[in-house]
Amino acid sequence: MNVHYDVIVIGAGVTGLSSAWWLARDGLSVLVLDKGVVGAEASSRNGGGASHYQSPLFAEEQRLWPMMDDLLGYPTEHQRERVIIATNEHDLDHYHFVADNCDEMGWPVDRIDGQTAREMVPIAGDNCLGGIHFRFGGHANPQRTVQAFAWALKDQGGRVIQHCPVTEITTEGGKVTGVTTPQGHFSCGALVVAAGPQIAGLLAPIGIDVPLMAGRAEMIVTEPAPLMALGGVDGNGLYGRQTMRGNLAFGGGPHEWIDTAAQGPRARPTTPLSRSLARRVAELFPRASHLNVIRSWAGIVENTPDGRPILDRIDNVVIATMSGVGFGLSPATGHAVRDLVVDGACSFTDIAKLTLARFAGLEPDWREQRGWLPLTGA
Repeated sequence: MNVHYDVIVIGAGVTGLSSAWWLARDGLSVLVLDKGVVGAEASSRNGGGASHYQSPLFAEEQRLWPMMDDLLGYPTEHQRERVIIATNEHDLDHYHFVADNCDEMGWPVDRIDGQTAREMVPIAGDNCLGGIHFRFGGHANPQRTVQAFAWALKDQGGRVIQHCPVTEITTEGGKVTGVTTPQGHFSCGALVVAAGPQIAGLLAPIGIDVPLMAGRAEMIVTEPAPLMALGGVDGNGLYGRQTMRGNLAFGGGPHEWIDTAAQGPRARPTTPLSRSLARRVAELFPRASHLNVIRSWAGIVENTPDGRPILDRIDNVVIATMSGVGFGLSPATGHAVRDLVVDGACSFTDIAKLTLARFAGLEPDWREQRGWLPLTGA
């Protein structure tokens, strides 16, 4: 098989699928390739938050999310607004600092006392000192959103091939010409690499060094609790949401660092972190502490040395690694990738600080310096 596409996207996570959808909407022929299945790793196993106010993509994230169900034609279960509650003075001071930053940027935030917080979050306890209420942001269902992007991409004429790992990126005259897979060679005019932790290994053979370290991110899901009016609640080092069935789905560090080349099957919940998550959920929501944990999830997330995404174009290759914040930003990221592929620059915001060039001169032992070392046998 040797088929030509205008654009090939490596990675069927939420970033790759959003990018492919945006490109297909522009009338380009698009192929998405993935070593596993759609959204099998962190894209469908995260807290679903969409409130990344520190990102240059944030304004576009906020503009797009309320429109995504209509644009995609499938449900994402997006809900607006979010609450962050504190169980100690240190956290409360930090959340007020976050509110100050949001105020300066023009994003509306309410500072709430303990009583108001408990009224908004009925499963919070007497240990809740207060917090902040984002009147922006929100959350969506990661599984539904990933599937919505995949279906919408196919509606636009795009193609997805699962269980089809890229084994080689072919080049000619300094430009990428295609990719080799077990199902044959596919040629392309442009390549988008959104393959999460595998980005570094895929691009190294063609001379592009992308500094990444992979971490296992875990989440737990409880039995259903009574539905709250506002299901997006953070605090106590946790991020997550209440599902539409009432389950509490929460995660939140620390990561266990693993080999960047790790494959999907390595991302199973095998660590003591699940117990830490359960304890902290019970501390944050004492009135739901009786709920049983009914399952846990794990996904592998890639991290850059400074924790910020890389969105950059090098010749006819676009790199899209989101450093752990890919889900919420995905509508905006796809738009940015479309612009990089088609126009060579992002049309709606300045993403200069997200270029790969910022890591020029990075110390070879940067992982060791940060203590980002894999556990033996992880």
